[in-house]
Amino acid sequence: MKQTLKNYAQLMKFTLSFTVVFTCVICYMLAPTVKAYDWSMILLLTFAGLCITGSANAINQAVEKDTDAQMKRTASRPVASGRMSQTTAYTFAIITGILGVAIMWKYFNISSALLSAFSLFLYAFIYTPLKKINSIAVLVGAFPGALPCLIGWVAGNDDFAYAGWALFLIQFLWQFPHFWAIAWVSHSDYSKVGFKLLPADKGPTKFTALQSIMYAVLMIPVGLLPYYLGLTGQVSMWIVLVANIFMVVQCVRLYQNMGVPAARRVMFSSYIYLPIVYLALLADKL
Repeated sequence: MKQTLKNYAQLMKFTLSFTVVFTCVICYMLAPTVKAYDWSMILLLTFAGLCITGSANAINQAVEKDTDAQMKRTASRPVASGRMSQTTAYTFAIITGILGVAIMWKYFNISSALLSAFSLFLYAFIYTPLKKINSIAVLVGAFPGALPCLIGWVAGNDDFAYAGWALFLIQFLWQFPHFWAIAWVSHSDYSKVGFKLLPADKGPTKFTALQSIMYAVLMIPVGLLPYYLGLTGQVSMWIVLVANIFMVVQCVRLYQNMGVPAARRVMFSSYIYLPIVYLALLADKL
Protein backbone atom coordinates (compact mmCIF):
# COMPACT_ATOMS: atom_id res chain seq x y z
CA MET A 1 0.00 0.00 0.00
CA LYS A 2 2.82 2.41 0.89
CA GLN A 3 4.53 1.78 -2.45
CA THR A 4 1.24 2.15 -4.33
CA LEU A 5 0.55 5.52 -2.71
CA LYS A 6 4.11 6.59 -3.48
CA ASN A 7 3.64 5.57 -7.12
CA TYR A 8 0.48 7.66 -7.49
CA ALA A 9 2.13 10.62 -5.75
CA GLN A 10 5.00 10.40 -8.25
CA LEU A 11 2.56 9.94 -11.14
CA MET A 12 0.76 13.17 -10.35
CA LYS A 13 4.05 14.92 -9.39
CA PHE A 14 2.52 15.83 -6.05
CA THR A 15 5.04 18.51 -5.06
CA LEU A 16 4.74 20.28 -8.42
CA SER A 17 0.95 19.89 -8.41
CA PHE A 18 0.72 21.32 -4.90
CA THR A 19 2.81 24.36 -5.92
CA VAL A 20 0.48 25.00 -8.86
CA VAL A 21 -2.61 24.59 -6.70
CA PHE A 22 -1.09 26.86 -4.05
CA THR A 23 -1.00 29.81 -6.45
CA CYS A 24 -4.52 28.97 -7.68
CA VAL A 25 -5.87 29.03 -4.12
CA ILE A 26 -4.06 32.29 -3.29
CA CYS A 27 -5.56 33.97 -6.37
CA TYR A 28 -8.98 32.62 -5.39
CA MET A 29 -8.58 34.13 -1.92
CA LEU A 30 -7.53 37.45 -3.46
CA ALA A 31 -10.87 37.75 -5.29
CA PRO A 32 -12.90 40.53 -3.57
CA THR A 33 -16.05 38.39 -3.23
CA VAL A 34 -14.25 35.56 -1.41
CA LYS A 35 -14.11 35.32 2.37
CA ALA A 36 -10.50 34.83 3.48
CA TYR A 37 -11.18 31.85 5.71
CA ASP A 38 -13.89 29.94 3.85
CA TRP A 39 -12.07 26.68 4.45
CA SER A 40 -14.69 24.38 2.93
CA MET A 41 -14.40 26.11 -0.45
CA ILE A 42 -10.62 26.41 -0.15
CA LEU A 43 -10.32 22.67 0.48
CA LEU A 44 -12.66 21.91 -2.42
CA LEU A 45 -10.59 24.08 -4.74
CA THR A 46 -7.39 22.45 -3.51
CA PHE A 47 -8.75 18.96 -4.14
CA ALA A 48 -10.12 19.87 -7.58
CA GLY A 49 -6.84 21.55 -8.49
CA LEU A 50 -4.81 18.52 -7.43
CA CYS A 51 -7.09 16.28 -9.52
CA ILE A 52 -6.76 18.42 -12.66
CA THR A 53 -3.02 19.03 -12.33
CA GLY A 54 -2.43 15.40 -11.39
CA SER A 55 -4.39 14.30 -14.45
CA ALA A 56 -2.23 16.43 -16.76
CA ASN A 57 0.96 15.13 -15.18
CA ALA A 58 -0.22 11.52 -15.42
CA ILE A 59 -0.91 11.91 -19.14
CA ASN A 60 2.50 13.53 -19.55
CA GLN A 61 4.23 10.55 -17.92
CA ALA A 62 2.19 7.98 -19.86
CA VAL A 63 3.01 9.68 -23.18
CA GLU A 64 6.70 10.12 -22.30
CA LYS A 65 7.23 6.64 -20.83
CA ASP A 66 10.11 5.74 -23.15
CA THR A 67 11.66 9.20 -23.01
CA ASP A 68 11.55 9.29 -19.21
CA ALA A 69 13.21 5.89 -19.04
CA GLN A 70 16.27 7.27 -20.85
CA MET A 71 16.89 10.16 -18.47
CA LYS A 72 18.48 9.74 -15.08
CA ARG A 73 16.24 12.41 -13.52
CA THR A 74 13.00 10.70 -14.60
CA ALA A 75 13.90 7.01 -14.95
CA SER A 76 12.44 6.16 -11.54
CA ARG A 77 8.99 7.48 -12.36
CA PRO A 78 6.34 4.74 -11.99
CA VAL A 79 5.39 4.37 -15.68
CA ALA A 80 8.94 4.77 -16.99
CA SER A 81 10.29 2.20 -14.53
CA GLY A 82 7.53 -0.31 -15.25
CA ARG A 83 5.99 -0.19 -11.77
CA MET A 84 2.77 1.11 -13.32
CA SER A 85 1.26 0.43 -16.73
CA GLN A 86 0.35 3.13 -19.22
CA THR A 87 -3.27 1.97 -19.05
CA THR A 88 -3.35 2.52 -15.30
CA ALA A 89 -1.86 5.99 -15.73
CA TYR A 90 -4.40 6.93 -18.41
CA THR A 91 -7.25 5.56 -16.28
CA PHE A 92 -6.08 7.63 -13.32
CA ALA A 93 -5.83 10.70 -15.57
CA ILE A 94 -9.35 10.29 -16.97
CA ILE A 95 -10.96 9.80 -13.54
CA THR A 96 -9.13 12.64 -11.82
CA GLY A 97 -9.49 15.01 -14.77
CA ILE A 98 -13.26 14.54 -15.02
CA LEU A 99 -13.66 14.70 -11.22
CA GLY A 100 -11.64 17.92 -10.91
CA VAL A 101 -13.48 19.72 -13.72
CA ALA A 102 -16.86 18.52 -12.38
CA ILE A 103 -16.07 19.95 -8.92
CA MET A 104 -15.12 23.29 -10.48
CA TRP A 105 -18.38 23.30 -12.44
CA LYS A 106 -20.67 22.31 -9.54
CA TYR A 107 -19.17 24.25 -6.63
CA PHE A 108 -17.60 27.27 -8.35
CA ASN A 109 -18.69 28.28 -11.86
CA ILE A 110 -18.77 27.17 -15.48
CA SER A 111 -16.03 29.60 -16.55
CA SER A 112 -13.47 28.21 -14.11
CA ALA A 113 -14.40 24.64 -15.10
CA LEU A 114 -13.93 25.35 -18.81
CA LEU A 115 -10.63 27.13 -18.13
CA SER A 116 -9.49 24.12 -16.10
CA ALA A 117 -10.36 21.70 -18.90
CA PHE A 118 -8.61 23.92 -21.46
CA SER A 119 -5.49 24.13 -19.28
CA LEU A 120 -5.37 20.35 -18.90
CA PHE A 121 -5.77 19.85 -22.65
CA LEU A 122 -3.13 22.44 -23.52
CA TYR A 123 -0.54 20.92 -21.17
CA ALA A 124 -1.16 17.25 -21.89
CA PHE A 125 -1.88 17.27 -25.62
CA ILE A 126 -0.13 20.37 -27.04
CA TYR A 127 2.83 21.22 -24.80
CA THR A 128 3.89 17.62 -24.09
CA PRO A 129 4.41 16.47 -27.74
CA LEU A 130 5.69 19.92 -28.78
CA LYS A 131 8.79 19.58 -26.58
CA LYS A 132 10.40 17.36 -29.21
CA ILE A 133 9.48 19.61 -32.11
CA ASN A 134 10.39 23.20 -31.26
CA SER A 135 11.56 25.33 -28.32
CA ILE A 136 8.33 27.30 -28.65
CA ALA A 137 7.02 24.56 -26.36
CA VAL A 138 8.17 26.66 -23.39
CA LEU A 139 5.96 29.54 -24.56
CA VAL A 140 3.02 27.21 -25.09
CA GLY A 141 3.60 25.49 -21.75
CA ALA A 142 3.69 28.85 -19.96
CA PHE A 143 -0.06 29.26 -20.61
CA PRO A 144 -1.28 26.16 -18.73
CA GLY A 145 1.43 26.89 -16.17
CA ALA A 146 -0.06 30.32 -15.43
CA LEU A 147 -3.76 29.59 -16.03
CA PRO A 148 -4.26 28.27 -12.46
CA CYS A 149 -3.88 31.88 -11.25
CA LEU A 150 -6.64 33.03 -13.58
CA ILE A 151 -8.71 29.95 -12.75
CA GLY A 152 -8.48 30.76 -9.04
CA TRP A 153 -9.55 34.35 -9.65
CA VAL A 154 -12.45 33.33 -11.93
CA ALA A 155 -13.55 30.66 -9.45
CA GLY A 156 -13.82 33.33 -6.77
CA ASN A 157 -15.05 36.38 -8.69
CA ASP A 158 -16.70 34.78 -11.74
CA ASP A 159 -15.24 37.41 -14.06
CA PHE A 160 -12.15 38.12 -16.17
CA ALA A 161 -11.20 41.42 -14.57
CA TYR A 162 -7.80 43.04 -15.12
CA ALA A 163 -6.64 41.96 -11.65
CA GLY A 164 -7.07 38.31 -12.60
CA TRP A 165 -5.01 38.80 -15.74
CA ALA A 166 -2.32 40.62 -13.74
CA LEU A 167 -1.99 37.58 -11.45
CA PHE A 168 -1.84 35.38 -14.56
CA LEU A 169 0.95 37.51 -16.07
CA ILE A 170 3.12 37.33 -12.96
CA GLN A 171 3.27 33.54 -13.14
CA PHE A 172 3.39 33.52 -16.96
CA LEU A 173 6.59 35.58 -17.12
CA TRP A 174 8.13 33.79 -14.13
CA GLN A 175 8.13 30.50 -16.01
CA PHE A 176 10.67 31.53 -18.64
CA PRO A 177 13.72 32.02 -16.39
CA HIS A 178 12.45 29.13 -14.26
CA PHE A 179 12.16 26.54 -17.06
CA TRP A 180 15.21 27.72 -18.96
CA ALA A 181 17.25 27.32 -15.77
CA ILE A 182 15.95 23.75 -15.41
CA ALA A 183 16.66 23.05 -19.09
CA TRP A 184 20.16 24.50 -18.63
CA VAL A 185 20.92 22.25 -15.64
CA SER A 186 19.46 19.16 -17.36
CA HIS A 187 20.63 19.99 -20.88
CA SER A 188 22.58 16.76 -21.43
CA ASP A 189 19.57 14.63 -20.45
CA TYR A 190 17.10 16.67 -22.48
CA SER A 191 19.25 16.83 -25.61
CA LYS A 192 19.79 13.05 -25.44
CA VAL A 193 16.05 12.41 -25.84
CA GLY A 194 15.44 15.23 -28.31
CA PHE A 195 13.74 17.79 -26.06
CA LYS A 196 14.09 21.32 -27.41
CA LEU A 197 13.48 23.61 -24.45
CA LEU A 198 16.23 26.23 -24.68
CA PRO A 199 15.71 29.24 -27.01
CA ALA A 200 19.07 28.65 -28.74
CA ASP A 201 19.67 25.54 -30.87
CA LYS A 202 23.25 25.31 -29.59
CA GLY A 203 22.10 24.77 -26.01
CA PRO A 204 23.11 26.92 -23.03
CA THR A 205 24.36 30.16 -24.60
CA LYS A 206 24.57 33.88 -23.88
CA PHE A 207 21.36 34.25 -25.88
CA THR A 208 19.49 32.01 -23.42
CA ALA A 209 20.85 34.00 -20.47
CA LEU A 210 19.85 37.28 -22.16
CA GLN A 211 16.34 35.95 -22.74
CA SER A 212 16.10 35.04 -19.05
CA ILE A 213 17.19 38.57 -18.10
CA MET A 214 14.62 40.08 -20.45
CA TYR A 215 11.70 38.16 -18.94
CA ALA A 216 12.94 38.79 -15.41
CA VAL A 217 13.04 42.54 -16.15
CA LEU A 218 9.49 42.39 -17.54
CA MET A 219 8.41 40.85 -14.24
CA ILE A 220 9.21 44.14 -12.45
CA PRO A 221 6.44 46.34 -13.97
CA VAL A 222 4.01 43.41 -14.14
CA GLY A 223 4.60 42.75 -10.43
CA LEU A 224 3.41 46.30 -9.69
CA LEU A 225 0.07 45.81 -11.46
CA PRO A 226 -1.80 44.29 -8.46
CA TYR A 227 -0.98 47.43 -6.45
CA TYR A 228 -2.03 49.87 -9.18
CA LEU A 229 -5.23 47.89 -9.76
CA GLY A 230 -6.09 48.28 -6.07
CA LEU A 231 -5.70 44.61 -5.23
CA THR A 232 -2.90 44.99 -2.66
CA GLY A 233 -1.16 47.64 -0.54
CA GLN A 234 2.26 49.26 -0.46
CA VAL A 235 3.95 46.65 1.76
CA SER A 236 3.05 43.89 -0.70
CA MET A 237 4.18 46.07 -3.59
CA TRP A 238 7.66 46.57 -2.09
CA ILE A 239 8.07 42.87 -1.25
CA VAL A 240 7.15 41.89 -4.81
CA LEU A 241 9.47 44.55 -6.23
CA VAL A 242 12.43 43.29 -4.18
CA ALA A 243 11.66 39.68 -5.20
CA ASN A 244 11.61 40.68 -8.89
CA ILE A 245 14.87 42.60 -8.63
CA PHE A 246 16.41 39.56 -6.93
CA MET A 247 15.36 37.40 -9.90
CA VAL A 248 16.95 39.88 -12.32
CA VAL A 249 20.20 39.77 -10.35
CA GLN A 250 20.28 35.96 -10.49
CA CYS A 251 19.70 35.99 -14.24
CA VAL A 252 22.46 38.57 -14.72
CA ARG A 253 24.79 36.33 -12.72
CA LEU A 254 23.90 33.49 -15.07
CA TYR A 255 24.87 35.68 -18.04
CA GLN A 256 28.17 36.57 -16.36
CA ASN A 257 29.12 33.04 -15.22
CA MET A 258 27.48 30.85 -17.89
CA GLY A 259 27.67 27.75 -15.71
CA VAL A 260 25.40 25.11 -14.22
CA PRO A 261 25.86 26.46 -10.65
CA ALA A 262 24.55 29.86 -11.77
CA ALA A 263 21.63 28.21 -13.60
CA ARG A 264 20.87 26.21 -10.47
CA ARG A 265 20.77 29.46 -8.46
CA VAL A 266 18.19 30.85 -10.89
CA MET A 267 16.19 27.64 -10.58
CA PHE A 268 16.13 27.60 -6.78
CA SER A 269 15.53 31.36 -6.61
CA SER A 270 12.46 30.88 -8.80
CA TYR A 271 11.16 28.20 -6.42
CA ILE A 272 11.46 30.63 -3.51
CA TYR A 273 9.99 33.50 -5.53
CA LEU A 274 6.45 32.14 -5.95
CA PRO A 275 5.47 31.59 -2.28
CA ILE A 276 7.05 34.91 -1.25
CA VAL A 277 5.24 36.91 -3.94
CA TYR A 278 1.81 35.31 -3.65
CA LEU A 279 1.80 35.29 0.14
CA ALA A 280 2.84 38.95 0.07
CA LEU A 281 -0.08 39.71 -2.25
CA LEU A 282 -2.46 37.90 0.10
CA ALA A 283 -1.10 39.49 3.28
CA ASP A 284 -3.04 42.77 2.86
CA LYS A 285 -6.36 40.96 2.57
CA LEU A 286 -5.72 38.88 5.68
